[in-house]
Amino acid sequence: MSEEQKKRLQTQLWNIANELRGKMNADEFRDYILGFIFYKYLSEKLTLYANNLLEADSLEYEKLDLSNPDHEQVYNEVEKAAVDHLGYCLKPGELFHRVAIEGDNDGRLVERLEKTLNSIEHSTLGHDSEDDFDKLFSELDLNATKLGKTVSERNELIAKVLGHLDKIDFMLEDSKIDILGDAYEYLISQFASGAGKKAGEFYTPQEVSEILARIVTGGKKQLKNVYDPTCGSGSLLLRVARHVENVGQFFGQEMNNTTYNLARMNMILHDVNFSSFDIRQEDTLEHPQHAEYRFEAIVANPPFSAKWSANPIHLQDDRFSQYGRLAPASKADYAFIQHMIYQLDENGTMAVVMPHGVLFRGAAEGHIREFLIKEKNYLDAVIGLPANLFYGTSIPACILVFKKCRENPDHILFIDASQHFEKSKNQNQLREEDILKILDTYQNRSEEEKYSHVAPLSEIAENGYNLNIPRYVDTFEEEEPIDLDEVVAEMKKIETESADMDKKIKEYTNELGIESPFSDD
Repeated sequence: MSEEQKKRLQTQLWNIANELRGKMNADEFRDYILGFIFYKYLSEKLTLYANNLLEADSLEYEKLDLSNPDHEQVYNEVEKAAVDHLGYCLKPGELFHRVAIEGDNDGRLVERLEKTLNSIEHSTLGHDSEDDFDKLFSELDLNATKLGKTVSERNELIAKVLGHLDKIDFMLEDSKIDILGDAYEYLISQFASGAGKKAGEFYTPQEVSEILARIVTGGKKQLKNVYDPTCGSGSLLLRVARHVENVGQFFGQEMNNTTYNLARMNMILHDVNFSSFDIRQEDTLEHPQHAEYRFEAIVANPPFSAKWSANPIHLQDDRFSQYGRLAPASKADYAFIQHMIYQLDENGTMAVVMPHGVLFRGAAEGHIREFLIKEKNYLDAVIGLPANLFYGTSIPACILVFKKCRENPDHILFIDASQHFEKSKNQNQLREEDILKILDTYQNRSEEEKYSHVAPLSEIAENGYNLNIPRYVDTFEEEEPIDLDEVVAEMKKIETESADMDKKIKEYTNELGIESPFSDD
C-alpha cells in the first residue's frame, strides 16, 4: 500500500465528511461520519467472513434470501459463527451496501437505518461481546434537526453520504495492511484540530503519542497488557500496539459517553477482537473499573488540572492511603499519577503527560512528589515539551516516566526539549528528528549541555524535591559582550550624518523660499 493510496483514501473520506460540515460543528459531524464508516466496516468485515464460510456451498452472503427456508438455515449457522468470532452479526438486507444502494427509495431511510444499527447491538445480547457493543451507536441521533429540518431532508443527506461511502474500497480483504485504520486515525486527528478546546478530551497529538508508546514498549516484542485510564478515542492504546508484535489485552476507561463509543469503535475498526479489549465508561478516580489488574504498560494524557472530589474517604483507598495526603480538589494531576502507580506492574513502565505545575507545586502535591521519589524511587525521567503542542491549551507540558523496578535507581534523567520543534499555523509540532532526539537521549540516558542532565537523587533532595527543569538543565544563553568604544563610534557617525542631512534640508528650503525647520545657529 503506497502512501499515495493512503492519502487518496484519507482525502476521499474527509471530502465526504464535509457533506455534513455545513450542518453542524466539528465534534458533531465527527460522530456521524465516523459512525457511518464504522457501520460500513462492520458490514464488509462480516461479508468477508461469511463468504469464506459459504465458499464451499458457492453462496454469497449478501445474496441470501431469508424468505427461502434453506437460506434462512444457512443464515442461522453464519449468525452463530459470526457472533462467536466477530462478536456481532447483520442480516444480508442490513448490510451497508444494500442500505446504500436502496437509498431513500421508500422515504424511510432513517427509520430503516435506525433499526439496522439497533440490530447490530441486539445480535450481541447474551454473548461475550455484549458489553463491547452495548449502546455503541447511542450518540448517532439520525432524527436530529441538524441533519435536516424535515424527515425528507434528513433522508436525502444521509442517502448522499452513504452513497459516497459505498463507492470507496476499504480493502479489508488484504489483512497485511491497515489502510482504513490509518484513515480513521487521520479523520480523528482532523476533527481534533477543528474542535478547539474539546479536542483535548479525545485525542493526543500523534507525535506525543509516539514518544509515550516507544518509551513504554522499550524494545519489547510482546506486552501482556496496556492500560490508559483516560483513554479518549483509544488512539494512544493503539499507538502502543504499533511498536510490538502482540498486545495481549487492551484496557481503558473513559468518562465521556461519546468518546467512550468512539474508543470502542476505534478498537474494533483496527481489528482488535472484542475479546482482547476492555473499555469501560466511568470516572476513573471516583469509580476505577480495573482495580484488580496490574499493567505492564501504562500511557495517559489526563485532562490537565481537572477537578475531583478529594473526598477524605479516599485516604482509605489503597491507591492513595500510603501517601497520607490527597491531591487538591482543584488539581487532580497527582490523583491520576497515584492511581496509575497503583496499577503499574512490578516490571512495567508508565509514561504520562502532565502540566508543568506537577514539577514544582507545593503543599499536598509537593508531599506526594517527595514520597514518590524519596520513599518509593519510582520516577525515572522528566521530559519537558514545547508549548502549544496540545489541542485546547497552549501551556507547555511534560512527560513523566515511572518504573517500580528502575534500571538506574540512583538518578533521574531530565530532558529539556522545549526549544526543539517546528512552528505551524495553529499548533507547534515535533519533527521526526525532535522525537528521535528525545528517545535516543532517554534510552542512552546521555547528557548534553542545555538539553539533558542526569541528576543524582542527592541533587534532587538538595532542591527540596522540586523538579522544575531549569534547576537541572541550564538553557540560559549569554548575550554577546557589548563593545562600548564601537557603540560610541557608531553614535558619532550617526550624529555626523544627521548634521549633514540637516544642512542639505536647509539649503533646499532656502532655494524654495520657505522657512527652514532648523535654526540659523
